[in-house]
Amino acid sequence: MSNYNLSHLNQLEAEAIFILRETAAQFENPGLLFSAGKDSIVMAHLARKAFYPARIPFPLVHVDTGHNFPETIAFRDAYAEKIGARLFVGSVQDSIDKGTAVEETGANASRNKLQTVTLLETIEDQQYDAVLGGGRRDEEKARAKERFFSHRNDFGEWDPKNQRPELWNLFNGRKQSGEHFRVFPLSNFTEMDVWMYMHREGIELPSL
Repeated sequence: MSNYNLSHLNQLEAEAIFILRETAAQFENPGLLFSAGKDSIVMAHLARKAFYPARIPFPLVHVDTGHNFPETIAFRDAYAEKIGARLFVGSVQDSIDKGTAVEETGANASRNKLQTVTLLETIEDQQYDAVLGGGRRDEEKARAKERFFSHRNDFGEWDPKNQRPELWNLFNGRKQSGEHFRVFPLSNFTEMDVWMYMHREGIELPSL
């Protein structure tokens, strides 16, 4: 009898698909963060595989800083249309206009930090109970502590000492009203894994 062994990319793919299906099963209104960057494109590609031949059962959610390249926005819109996914765009500019976020000034001004405000407003407005993100444990030390199902309190805060155990790949998505989960299907991918997977799958990127 021959042995059945998965390559490391196939193992990562199977794990991510399992997490995506668990998210759809446990939560009523999840959203998939989609910036048209490589990690979010890979995650959307995996979601298509997870639910094929059906469409992915949650919307693509983009937090738009207003400073994106036109090619990125064009790719985002075309990709959502191509896969038949709903697309919701939260605008950092809208948060600034409402006064909930303050525009940075100076030579190194950026809107990257302001995305957190807009994301939390989007989660509240759209009543997402889970948000799928492309975070990976190899990115930074804080990420290494994240679980696949990462609990957030009703202020959107993450307490690393108050996370649920994930023994035997059993995930606890229970939460109180106002709380939500961030879910990270790509947690065990590395930067190299992402690029190798994209090459293997023939995944396209925005034409920058």
